[in-house]
Amino acid sequence: MTREDRLIARAKKALARRLGAPGALLDSPATVRDFLTLELGEEAREVFCALFLDTQNRVVSFEPLSVGTVSRTAVYPREVARRCLELNASAVILAHNHPSGNLEPSNADLDLTNTLKNALGLLDVRVLDHFIVGGAARPVSFSERGIL
Repeated sequence: MTREDRLIARAKKALARRLGAPGALLDSPATVRDFLTLELGEEAREVFCALFLDTQNRVVSFEPLSVGTVSRTAVYPREVARRCLELNASAVILAHNHPSGNLEPSNADLDLTNTLKNALGLLDVRVLDHFIVGGAARPVSFSERGIL
């Protein structure tokens, strides 16, 4: 790795920390997309994460909730709900990566999103979006596609 590569890597980490820091305001899908690309774009295994937000859409916490293999990860709605309650989150943005680079939502992705939306809705936690990230490609937003 060259000196320039190390500098770029450090800059990306600093930006990711700033965007995902508690209290940071995520006021547009573009901001969320940029943050998630930095966090998940180069992961070699599938990682499912959540951005937990307060009532003003400020970041309470950003956390990986499950790490899997190159093609799947197990996500348990009970654990997502438990973490929302622990953090007193009012809303959540879900995200996971597809290491293959194919960003099309699978049937399993769609089913999981609906299950989480229904389960968290019972707790008055809104699911604002679900993003799929992969490499340098533009992350797919379920909200923007009308899926959510």
